[in-house]
Amino acid sequence: MPAEPSPSPLRVLSGIQPTGRFHWGNYFGAIRQYIELQTAGDAYYFIADLHALTTVREPARLRALVHDAAVDLVALGLDPERATLFVQSDVPEVTELTWLLMTVTPMGLLERCHAYKDKKARGLAADAGLFTYPVLMSADILAYDATVVPVGEDQVQHIEVCRDLAGTFNHLYGDVFTLPKPRLVEAGARVPGTDGQKMSKSYENTIDVFEEPAVQKKKIMRITTDSRPMEEPKDPAGDHLFALHELVATPTQRAALADLYRRGGFGYGEVKKALVEAAARFFAEARQRRADLERDPDRIEAILAAGAARARAQAGAVLDRARQACGLERRPGRGRPRAAGSARPAGGGGSP
Repeated sequence: MPAEPSPSPLRVLSGIQPTGRFHWGNYFGAIRQYIELQTAGDAYYFIADLHALTTVREPARLRALVHDAAVDLVALGLDPERATLFVQSDVPEVTELTWLLMTVTPMGLLERCHAYKDKKARGLAADAGLFTYPVLMSADILAYDATVVPVGEDQVQHIEVCRDLAGTFNHLYGDVFTLPKPRLVEAGARVPGTDGQKMSKSYENTIDVFEEPAVQKKKIMRITTDSRPMEEPKDPAGDHLFALHELVATPTQRAALADLYRRGGFGYGEVKKALVEAAARFFAEARQRRADLERDPDRIEAILAAGAARARAQAGAVLDRARQACGLERRPGRGRPRAAGSARPAGGGGSP
């Protein structure tokens, strides 16, 4: 094995599935961190349409969801001049890299992964796409020499799988892949849904970021609350209505509402109205940016095309490195055309 190289510069990689419109849990749990990290180093963010194929079976709906995801991410503050935004399937190098990783993936490792185990335990059909999901996710990460991957706690296992596969490949073939580290996204677990459980599409308890204001207001006004009398003082800690308000309110507004809870003598309807108003202010600029983007659809297509070109250049270089290492030599006149700008770098990967 070659000597371990010096630590790589920070390169962030994350993907988000277009299986529905983004809700507050998506924004406060992941997207907000994407935006914060886009100035910390190289950032690659992709819309995971290949992963979405395991659940979204309607082609027109998938295309619409991919478009909406791109518009929403830019409207919320992802800057294509600072971060590379692209659609997963626009980088075919990743699927070829997935196969190379499959050849070093133990079946038992995949059988222990949560998503597959949970679905099997519930007696549901689990297709090969779900079973091999962690390998495609590993290729997504390794193709860009990512050093940091922001994930929720439920995805940490997949980063461990990625590191295992990369380590095995490196052990067999030399210093090819950079081993990433997870960056735990803790805020997502603290975003309650309208029923008090964790906000999730599967629970049908979401507040979408860009749904019509009237629809959002109706959802908020129907949020489940307890039956304590108005005059009774209440502890704001642990109250999911207060927790939602805390996400979108200013520090002054949060402090005032906390005092109101502790004094008592108020109705939850008052809090819900304050939440509606705070949410409208918090997302007002993003809503305006989204409206502007929808009037200029060519801009989004140009952003995604430019992002795909940059992503293919990086993924092509990593794939060439992996192919050469394992003996899949590219000979003149044979094989796929190289993506523009994908010249193979002089060095390999390594552990950050």
